[in-house]
Amino acid sequence: MDPWAPMRAWAACLDWSARMAAIRWTRAGGPPAIEAVQRERLRVLVDFARAHSAFYRKAYRGVAPAVHAVGELPIVRKRELMTHFDEWVTDPQITRRLLETFLADRGHIGERFLGRYVAWKSSGTGGEPGLFVQDPNALATYDALASLQLQTMGMAMRYGWGLLAQGGRAALVTATGDHYAGIASWRRTQRQFPWIEARSYSVLNPLASLVEQLNGYQPAFLASYPTALLLLAGERKAGHLRIAPATLWSFGESLTAAAQAEIEAAFGCPVENDYGASECLSIAFGCREGWLHVNTDWVLLEPVDSDHRPTAPGKPSHTVLLTNLANLVQPVIRYDLGDSVIARSSPCACGNALPAIQVEGRRDDLLTLRAADGGAVRLLPAAIASVIEAAAGLRRFQIVQKGPELLALRLGERDARDRQTSWRRIAGALSQYLSTQSLGNVRIELEEAPPAADLRSGKVRQVIVERRD
Repeated sequence: MDPWAPMRAWAACLDWSARMAAIRWTRAGGPPAIEAVQRERLRVLVDFARAHSAFYRKAYRGVAPAVHAVGELPIVRKRELMTHFDEWVTDPQITRRLLETFLADRGHIGERFLGRYVAWKSSGTGGEPGLFVQDPNALATYDALASLQLQTMGMAMRYGWGLLAQGGRAALVTATGDHYAGIASWRRTQRQFPWIEARSYSVLNPLASLVEQLNGYQPAFLASYPTALLLLAGERKAGHLRIAPATLWSFGESLTAAAQAEIEAAFGCPVENDYGASECLSIAFGCREGWLHVNTDWVLLEPVDSDHRPTAPGKPSHTVLLTNLANLVQPVIRYDLGDSVIARSSPCACGNALPAIQVEGRRDDLLTLRAADGGAVRLLPAAIASVIEAAAGLRRFQIVQKGPELLALRLGERDARDRQTSWRRIAGALSQYLSTQSLGNVRIELEEAPPAADLRSGKVRQVIVERRD
């Protein structure tokens, strides 16, 4: 064990507490105080990007030296940033080739890249995968924002009881097989605070096995995708899952009001909803009124139409432009995130003064397939997606349920040879996975049609149901 680890963990706790206090102090000052720190952080970010990023130095040639509003800056997109990755990052020691080598080894998940950063991949549901590096300031900020999110009165009391009654055990159910943001940040926290009892479980586990493992662990805190929480809620109502967490945390997919109500009724505890992305882990957090409040002291979020003009409150945006004010090593400034959001036009009834939004994000479907013995087996969309991504390294695809024993695959690749290679790899991996779920009878077909973007969100829904019966 690293002899300096306890000292570093203690220093991290002190920094964590100081950041939380600073955020509270700023927000206590209301919108004027928040806008003041937002302007100052934007100025620091833009100046740093100009000085240390060749990409932004070129992009900002026509921009005045003093930037007074984010709207004065050009818009950037994932494809161009990935194309110019080495010019985009502000640390010259980071190169795309070096990062890809690091990420190719799944044994490094959650470890520090170059001893300083944490790196992860995006799933690329908008059609373009991404590689993202987070610096220590960004990571500490995400931690502080998440802690504040939990420390609302009701959540703090419930989780405090869970710490006493259940030893504070925390569980994460997610895609664990690659460097995704969820598992990478979770394992980073485990390494930083090894005395915290926390475990992660793969979404690829058969449901019965997952239920058995959670029953044995008895977590006080459980985090997962809304679809996974819904599936587990059904197991709890049926009496199979016998855990009583104090707090549930939802992330990665859109949480509908109906799903939240069903999950909370089954578990008898609140679901904390979180909105984040690989580009910025903590964008907004949920409230009891069903809205998401944007962390505007650390995040700039601009709902815009297809011409990138501001969208009026109450109207769904075509996309949203994200500026992450915390991360300097890989500046994300007016970045086209691809999500459609609706900004609230009036103050939220929950009393929180931070701007409130609703997000039309990832909405993949739970699959319900028929096993050879006639029983029904439900599969998580995140599990299906992670199998395909691991098998062929693809992000642009769709799995479509055509019937109780039939799945169709749609690929976005144009080259026929690559399509066939990817198809063979995916078909083999999916068949193996389905067999572990007692679904060896389910057929998989390759469709000629390419993946179709969702009309509401503009993103590709990777797992959809067209017909169950």
